[in-house]
Amino acid sequence: MKVLVTGSAGFIGSTLVKSLLMRGDIVIGVDNHNDYYDPLIKEARLAQFISNPNYTHIRADLADRFAIDNIFKTYLPNKVVNLAAQAGVRYSIENPLAYIESNIIGFTHILEGCRNYNSEHLVYASSSSVYGANTNMPFSIHQNVDHPLSLYAASKKANELMAHTYSHLYNIPTTGLRFFTVYGPWGRPDMALFKFTKAIINGEPIQVFNNGNHIRDFTYIKDIVNGIILTLDINATSNSNWNGENPDPGTSKAPWRVYNIGNNSPVNLLDFISAVEKALNKKAIIELLPLQAGDVPDTFANIDELVNQFNYRPETSIDEGVLKFVEWYKDYYKIN
Repeated sequence: MKVLVTGSAGFIGSTLVKSLLMRGDIVIGVDNHNDYYDPLIKEARLAQFISNPNYTHIRADLADRFAIDNIFKTYLPNKVVNLAAQAGVRYSIENPLAYIESNIIGFTHILEGCRNYNSEHLVYASSSSVYGANTNMPFSIHQNVDHPLSLYAASKKANELMAHTYSHLYNIPTTGLRFFTVYGPWGRPDMALFKFTKAIINGEPIQVFNNGNHIRDFTYIKDIVNGIILTLDINATSNSNWNGENPDPGTSKAPWRVYNIGNNSPVNLLDFISAVEKALNKKAIIELLPLQAGDVPDTFANIDELVNQFNYRPETSIDEGVLKFVEWYKDYYKIN
């Protein structure tokens, strides 16, 4: 299978590419290598598979319409996984236009590529952030998600709506995956686990927002990638029982689906920090701060649809996953 993966030098993208190559797929990777965080880690991720004969890497921006069109025209991918996006809830408050260019304009170019070059299935990254002001947990795909709390969340909700339009108009199977707080080796330096580990090792205080009262459905990277591959291999289908008088937000008469990918076992942020302390054998200096603008206090994924339809099973405990990250971090930064 020939798969186009955008964001292939990113955290999730690079891990997915390795798994696809291991099973024999041909992969075309696209990444713009921007400097939102240290580009060196992107190069290091890429170095793990850049020489694989089944891999082709292209440095391009999703917002470049002609570059993306040319990639589709040249390689004619069977399936597409769109993981490239401007990430970060808080950064969307500082630099909103970056989210419009990448997450809205760039995603439109991906949809157009799938339409014009007959891709069989588009799987794309959404986010647990779309649940926004919802407090009824666990979060279900059958809940309304019309109250985002950040432009990042709004852009991911927009992606789901845009994909639905293309599924309806052009019969393109699309699957949106709402990721819940992904962590693990090769993670992003702007995310909590990376920051906590670095600060604890250096004896610096860690900033803990909402006075430590956050609850997060932390999901290990291997479990996320397993879920992506399961959904990628089976094209999205329509729900023949969908009724416009009582519309189900999670399915459609079009070949369009959304799923939660989480651990289905939320953890208090302070307990997560305890797991980092245990892995490092060192106590954290904690600075408690109020809730940040745009943050969702708690997340908890209902993954029933993914379990029932794909037999998805998250397998990695918090202690196991955090330890694997810490071991990777020490090896990557050459820390004894």
